[in-house]
Amino acid sequence: MMKHLSSLLLLFFLFVVAGCDKENEEPEVPEGPVVINELLPINNNLVADQNGQFEDWIELYNRSDEDVDLSGYYLTDSKKNPAKWQFPEGTFISGNDYLIIWADGDTLQAGLHTNYKLSSDGEKVLLLTPELGILDETEYPSTVLQESWARVPNGTGDFEWITPTFNGPN
Repeated sequence: MMKHLSSLLLLFFLFVVAGCDKENEEPEVPEGPVVINELLPINNNLVADQNGQFEDWIELYNRSDEDVDLSGYYLTDSKKNPAKWQFPEGTFISGNDYLIIWADGDTLQAGLHTNYKLSSDGEKVLLLTPELGILDETEYPSTVLQESWARVPNGTGDFEWITPTFNGPN
């Protein structure tokens, strides 16, 4: 009986220590300069696109001082379809700046508009290289609120629900 109790205490101790180590881990931040910084899956009346429509959006952030050419890169909400939406030629993100992509399913509008919408039920969003290598990804849970899923602190932190900070630091 005592041997069984000792084994249970040892397992409990290992479980607690493993849990503590996980809580103290640094957030996993991609190595590249451009990251998914914020996204808004419900936009009822917060920020309108150039056509006056309130659409879902994804914000990228360039953590470097150098401009980055995103021509040929991809954004997707599906690992099964990684090449779902491709950045057009001539798409740049300036150093230490933001780039907004409207996730509205309306590719006929001027500007950066994906061929899919974000789901308020939660899903995964990926930023991929032209060779379909994963640069960054996040998976957000379902929401019924007009809040954004954002890195806190800006560009480097873990994702959490916050008051939207469209085109600005989180």
